[in-house]
Amino acid sequence: MDTALLADGRLYQLLQRCDDDLAAECRAGGCRRCHGVLHSARYPRKPRGCREQLSPEYGWRSSFCCAERDCRQRATPPSLRFLGRKVYLGAVVVLIAALRCGPTPARMRYLEELVGVSRRTVGRWRRWWCEELPATPFWRAAGGTVMPPVPRSQLPAALLERFAGSAQERLLGLLRFILPITTGSAMAQVI
Repeated sequence: MDTALLADGRLYQLLQRCDDDLAAECRAGGCRRCHGVLHSARYPRKPRGCREQLSPEYGWRSSFCCAERDCRQRATPPSLRFLGRKVYLGAVVVLIAALRCGPTPARMRYLEELVGVSRRTVGRWRRWWCEELPATPFWRAAGGTVMPPVPRSQLPAALLERFAGSAQERLLGLLRFILPITTGSAMAQVI
């Protein structure tokens, strides 16, 4: 996987548009509990990992809250930009964790310059992909749909290879595949 994709501002604009579409779809569906109208309850994020100048809107996470006084159920749509509570952008977490040869000193210097990530953080991402993700209910259900099965030790690189197209298309395919784990609201719908 080419890390040059991380420096492509068009990727981040595309992810923003996809997230806007997911948010509109979530809002149009109304409250899952009472079917009431959803009001905006977005909150700020400080996305790390992109040296590209992002729009101020990029730092806001879409979320909604039911307008009914007795309900107030929160609905946070899934996101292609944000990977759960991780502060680094989802694309950064995927692509850097997918590096096959590991973080050599020269590669780590490059990654620190490119996205400001440390060796320890990359190690945490690798553990998340190889240990924590496979233990989730999502992976137990969705991982079985990937044939042939993806070895844990080769996540996320082997999973990226299962998607067709250019590097960007494969990245988008993987981000769409893991959408349910980007928010608790979406996870409740899947499981």
